[in-house]
Amino acid sequence: MQLASSDRPEILYIYDPLCGWCYGMMPVIQRIRDEYHDRLDVSVLNGGMVVGEQVGPLREMWDYIGGALRNVEAVTGATFGDPYRALGEEGSYVQNSEPPCRALTVFRQLDTEGRTVDFAHAIQQALFRDGKDLNLRATYETLLKPYGLDVAEFGRRFEAPEAAAATRQEFAAVARIGVQGFPTAVLRVGEQGYVLARGFQPYDTFASGLRAALRQSYSENGF
Repeated sequence: MQLASSDRPEILYIYDPLCGWCYGMMPVIQRIRDEYHDRLDVSVLNGGMVVGEQVGPLREMWDYIGGALRNVEAVTGATFGDPYRALGEEGSYVQNSEPPCRALTVFRQLDTEGRTVDFAHAIQQALFRDGKDLNLRATYETLLKPYGLDVAEFGRRFEAPEAAAATRQEFAAVARIGVQGFPTAVLRVGEQGYVLARGFQPYDTFASGLRAALRQSYSENGF
């Protein structure tokens, strides 16, 4: 059954650009987006994992993060590049979720082709694979090139207080729905929400849970 766009189920993928498990999970979300494109939409929400008093040099968390990388790679198949590991060893890089989340906010405003999932992953690849500075606007201007968007307009919006305010509002909205960890995936069908994942799941597990949630939602909503 083909649903009207306003009635289509939607996966809310709640992530943070600085979350290694989210980096490992994103290819699963991309595959779900591709394989279920005729049945549902996929949106990415910013979680705001490292903000406020948690912002600080990477060295403060590197003992924990450096050890966790091996586990994330083993479980998810993701690869953390040598440039990122060098950032951690040097230690002065400032971890702050707000700038990359703000970049995604602005991208979402400018993009009309539903490519937010891919740009969110590109942001994480820039850090975790390539060791780029997510605190710099120039990093995102480079990432924009494959998408054909207006770089100058992106920069203007990125620096505008409205973008920062909208991003903070998104953090607050995520907190209000009770998300306590990243990644989290929720299937939204009308007014109903079905939690699909708290933390990483491989594709087969996630897809199986999604199909079960869709069947339940169709039953409950009379589709």
